[in-house]
Amino acid sequence: MSSAKTPLLLSANHTTQFDHFLSFSKPTSFPQNPSRISTTMWSNIAKRAIQFQNPRRFCLLNSQSLRRASSFLGLTHHPILPEKFKYRPSYGFSEMGFCRNGEILSHEEFTGRPSFGFNGFFCPKGYASVAEAASSTDVEEDVLVGEEVQELLKEMNKEEKRQVEYKRRRRRTMMRGMGQGKYQMLRRRQVRIETEAWEQAAKEYKELLMDMCEQKLAPNLPYMKSLFLGWFEPLRDAIDKEQELCRRGKNKAAYAPYINQLPPDMMSVITMHKLMGLLMTGGEHGSARVVQAACAIGDAVEQEVRIHKFLEKTKKKKGDKDKENDGGDSNAVVKDQEKLRKKVTTLIKKQKLLAARQLVKGQDDSKPWGQDAKAKVGSRLIELLMQTAYIQPPANQLADGPPDIRPAFLHSFKTVMKEGKKISRRFGIIECDPLVIKGLERTARHMVIPYMPMLVPPVKWTGYDKGGHLFLPSYVMRIHGARQQREAVKRAPRKQLEPVFKALDTLGNTKWMVNKRVLSVVDRIWASGGRLADLVDRNDIPLPDQPDTEDEAQLKKWRWKVKSVKKENRERHSQRCDIELKLAVARKMKDEEGFFYPHNLDFRGRAYPMHPYLNHLGSDLCRGILEFAEGRPLGKSGLRWLKIHFANLYAGGVDKLSHEGRLTFTENHLDDIFDSADRPLEGKRWWLNAEDPFQCLAVCMNLTDALRSSSPETFISHIPIHQDGSCNGLQHYAALGRDKLGAAAVNLVAGEKPADVYSGIAARVLEIMREDAQKDPTIFPDALHARTLINQVDRKLVKQTVMTSVYGVTYIGARDQIKRRLKERSVIADDVELFGASCYAAKITLTALGQMFEAARSIMSWLGECAKIIASENQPVRWTTPLGLPVVQPYRKLGRHLIKTSLQVLTLQRETEKVMVKRQRTAFPPNFVHSLDGSHMMMTANSCRKAGLNFAGVHDSYWTHACDVDELSRILREKFVELYEMPILENLLESFQQSFPTLSFPPLPERGDFDLRDVLESPYFFN
Repeated sequence: MSSAKTPLLLSANHTTQFDHFLSFSKPTSFPQNPSRISTTMWSNIAKRAIQFQNPRRFCLLNSQSLRRASSFLGLTHHPILPEKFKYRPSYGFSEMGFCRNGEILSHEEFTGRPSFGFNGFFCPKGYASVAEAASSTDVEEDVLVGEEVQELLKEMNKEEKRQVEYKRRRRRTMMRGMGQGKYQMLRRRQVRIETEAWEQAAKEYKELLMDMCEQKLAPNLPYMKSLFLGWFEPLRDAIDKEQELCRRGKNKAAYAPYINQLPPDMMSVITMHKLMGLLMTGGEHGSARVVQAACAIGDAVEQEVRIHKFLEKTKKKKGDKDKENDGGDSNAVVKDQEKLRKKVTTLIKKQKLLAARQLVKGQDDSKPWGQDAKAKVGSRLIELLMQTAYIQPPANQLADGPPDIRPAFLHSFKTVMKEGKKISRRFGIIECDPLVIKGLERTARHMVIPYMPMLVPPVKWTGYDKGGHLFLPSYVMRIHGARQQREAVKRAPRKQLEPVFKALDTLGNTKWMVNKRVLSVVDRIWASGGRLADLVDRNDIPLPDQPDTEDEAQLKKWRWKVKSVKKENRERHSQRCDIELKLAVARKMKDEEGFFYPHNLDFRGRAYPMHPYLNHLGSDLCRGILEFAEGRPLGKSGLRWLKIHFANLYAGGVDKLSHEGRLTFTENHLDDIFDSADRPLEGKRWWLNAEDPFQCLAVCMNLTDALRSSSPETFISHIPIHQDGSCNGLQHYAALGRDKLGAAAVNLVAGEKPADVYSGIAARVLEIMREDAQKDPTIFPDALHARTLINQVDRKLVKQTVMTSVYGVTYIGARDQIKRRLKERSVIADDVELFGASCYAAKITLTALGQMFEAARSIMSWLGECAKIIASENQPVRWTTPLGLPVVQPYRKLGRHLIKTSLQVLTLQRETEKVMVKRQRTAFPPNFVHSLDGSHMMMTANSCRKAGLNFAGVHDSYWTHACDVDELSRILREKFVELYEMPILENLLESFQQSFPTLSFPPLPERGDFDLRDVLESPYFFN
């Protein structure tokens, strides 16, 4: 028999009937006489399947698909098959790969995952197709085909197991307990949230305008929203006129090509919201720099242009169906549009966001605007807003004159002197009228928040800009314009960054929800004016009355008090805005079953949630409001850890006790805990004494419910339990230097209770001061300072200096820190004496630090010296973290660039190629240690994912369920040991020498003989 093969192409009818079984994008070879082999082979497979002990392993097709496949192959459909088999969901081949119906996989995902490929399920290894496998012989066909079937069935069995495992992992990571229908519903909601933010805002304002004008109810609106309502229409009309001039060619300004790319109503909303957001949250009270505001508005407009064009181009028009029926060219255009829409949608579903943007870019020929264009567009929009936005004080019924109508915004210039220098800087600012400032607090809940928590798990990170949100621009690293850092991450192989990506995915897949009981208490406190549980007072401090005197000394004192009160009121205003933003998000998310925080990194490799307001890295308020969406039974150990966690949150020295001491504290205050849970505001309010009151209240409620339940150990808890490092930066230095003394001070070795490094340093400072106080002041002038300060030395005096020592705090920085602490105590009235005492205390504190952490100091010096050598060659310091993340220090000298606009001359700062030598040197030690603590956190996250733990990380604080704390404790200790068993400093020196072979670097500092494995037995390493 000839072995020649004839190409076979499936016809349209065949592919239609056979769509659930096989489809070929290329010609597939079948034997010229397929009946001999194909019929025998498939008949044997069918018979074997009927006799198979577990037929579900074999059959993939539903009865209709099986009947079509049998018919196509020339087989008779056996009537017993539908009754014999419990069919699984159908699968199909497509150009995208072999996948479940409704699931779209990229080529990389298809080839890189367990799949039913030709070489896997349907044919033995080594054959391109079933047909080729069947046509491999023409003698003893029954025997050989039987062997092939046996091999095929073995492959099927193996593939089935791999597929089950793959599906189990995919379900767990992608849907996190959600059914597919629910997941798709939430995903659609998420897409709408991300892509329609500005359109929805414009629609809301247009509807509001019509409704309020018809009903004449504008005065009943919240103050700020009624202002927006008044500004919207004039600003929209002004932008419309500006766009018309640009279209006619009468306006040839540099911003003309860009300003008409959005409808004027959307552009007006973006301008108002962005500017008001800056004015509300900026550092200056009611003001913002023009450069900052213009660039922010321009960037927002550009992003919205891309989204708007994408939605318009891919949206199916109402008349498309009629055009399809007309045929001809119209029909072709509609089909092309539909094809484009499907392709873009497919790319988005496959999380190929960059490819989707490139496809859209290819259709509209849009290019990045550039910073100059953004600044000019933003500047012109600000100018139009200033020309059209006015404000009017409440009408005075007795006034006879015309109403006081004045501009809502003012443009002015501000001159700032640099501290300690005779150099001044002049820049433009936008300021609100004071009446606008009064309404700012009421606008917080109406601001559009672009990056909200996600309703579905974030897209898995696979590249620099591939991951996170479904559609909104997401980047794995916050580079703030550092080009070299961006390129380093982009060039890194995906396999090298895989541990980092997986860690970010683990953090992003942790599901959160709002603790409604705690939020209710917060709302009650806030509605009554704040002032409790560290919430700021909602009322300003009244300004002092001007004294009725001409005494210049008293007037000067009054002006100083007015200035002080205004400063305090500005700080209160900023805090109120921050709280309003957090509560606005909490109220929006409180009815959701759960939500997720996509995470990305700073340039050192520390992870942060991409949503900026309500997240677990925030204040006690945020942490008290948030809890895990998934609950787990406490268990015996979980109940114990919940009690310990309560003591840690209450703090006030309790957190320095042993674990048993903390348990005793909690059990001795159960009545107070029950009262706090039952009557948080009406009872004794004992929870308000805690250092973290809202988190303490959340645990009070959870612990009360657990202890009152019939079985506390089976009670389902959602509270995250924290395991915090002990002065974590010094822990990393002690491990790097194998420093026994330093390791004991920061709990790297076991102890009966946690060592307190701050108290240890304070004790050493006190010891030195007592020695100095005995000396003769005429010979040793600091003896007087020592005598003055002996009774002031405690852990609080030195804590900030010890904490910042790992960040390279200088003598001047330490002096200023200690001076502030002494000034708070009002023990030294004379400023000259206070300054001298602060200098002495700073010197002694740094000396004590150097003595206790000698190895840390030597490593800091070595790192700084290496950085200085590299930066002197005009090169930034760069290294790769133990997890493979490339890091490039971004510190370069800035150059100024002027942009002339009709509003003002904007000064834009841009990086030059000249590095900042001093900054590269001083920043390297803390940045390097931060990259190590980020590596430790991500290593722990990856191991927790494998162990099935829910995990959240806040730099040196690791969170999980109470029942899993013991497992987390084991993992984080093992990962710390694993991290520092690597030759970290040796690898760093080697990388420097390879990158700069002509430079000479100092030898590695000597290290001690501390045994890293002691960490495994230290109960207070993280506690």
